[in-house]
Amino acid sequence: MSELSVVLATGGTAGHIEPALNLADALRRIDPTVRITVIGSNRGLETTLVPARGYELRTVAAVPLPRRPSIDLLLVTPRVSGAVSDAAAILREVDADVAVGFGGYASLPTYLAARRTKTPLVIHEANARAGVANKLGARLTRNVITTVPGSLPHATVMGLPLRSAIANLDRQATRQGARDHFGIPADAKVLLVFGGSQGAAHFNAVIAESLADLTKHGIWILHAFGTKNETPKAQRGYLPVPYIDRMDLAYAATDLAVTRAGAMTCAELSAVGLPAIYVPLPIGNGEQRLNALPIVEAGGGLIVDDADFNTEWLMNAAAHLLSDPDELETMGEAAASLGIRDADTKLAQFVLDAAKQGAAR
Repeated sequence: MSELSVVLATGGTAGHIEPALNLADALRRIDPTVRITVIGSNRGLETTLVPARGYELRTVAAVPLPRRPSIDLLLVTPRVSGAVSDAAAILREVDADVAVGFGGYASLPTYLAARRTKTPLVIHEANARAGVANKLGARLTRNVITTVPGSLPHATVMGLPLRSAIANLDRQATRQGARDHFGIPADAKVLLVFGGSQGAAHFNAVIAESLADLTKHGIWILHAFGTKNETPKAQRGYLPVPYIDRMDLAYAATDLAVTRAGAMTCAELSAVGLPAIYVPLPIGNGEQRLNALPIVEAGGGLIVDDADFNTEWLMNAAAHLLSDPDELETMGEAAASLGIRDADTKLAQFVLDAAKQGAAR
């Protein structure tokens, strides 16, 4: 049988793209001969993230979705029709055996093209509350995978594919080397602050106001402030960086995280057992709060509304937790109890099985 051809549809944000690329890596580990093509848009983060990981990116127009979309309505829109035709041409050109979608507006044309070309379709939803594209895509296939129960109908809960460096991380064994990497003393109490790939201006303001008090309490701060934000001044006990490209080492070097609650962040923190203070993004459809709630309810973290997250709140929470190693350890164990480290392998095998069925058509 000829090599299998897998098309991954994703784009827009890192939350959509990273799981797709982690799946691609797992597919290659299981079957090095598999051909992988990524379909996205020509303006999202996929234009840099996909080639950087060594995968081919093909682009179609992102589809604007009406507030109450239906598949029939979408198909009669000229822009949508053109994007679907482009995606169908790509599926035929690469002789796709299966298409796997992770959401985002650039993914929907591939979902509709898979139906047109009779290509088996797998939908993966990362968030606790599904986006519109995946809600529509899930109507087109019985192969629906979710990270959180109940986010899509007739779905199998499998977790979120993680990078191998995260999935296989032993925080304790890596701790000293990770601290050496960042220049953090071995006995320091360390707070990790990051607001996603673009940083978080509110986090940056709160950290700036809290910095003197945090360092006075002997707390070190590793702070990813975002590539588009103003660079804070480093000082002893405060390590500002625009972006952390070795999150595995950041997780190993630190004791507590302050973060948003994107699906990938929640999945990674629970997998590695790092306690966290979750500050859900105050915009969107509320999915970030829902992403964090299972971890918080299990005892693996705290949650605070963005409007309530200020210097006083942070000092009370961080100083208390970082002064109590036993409580941090208990929280870490609770978070780890929800962690899924092998979702990439399970999803890859699921996709390969679907691809083989497609190849046998």
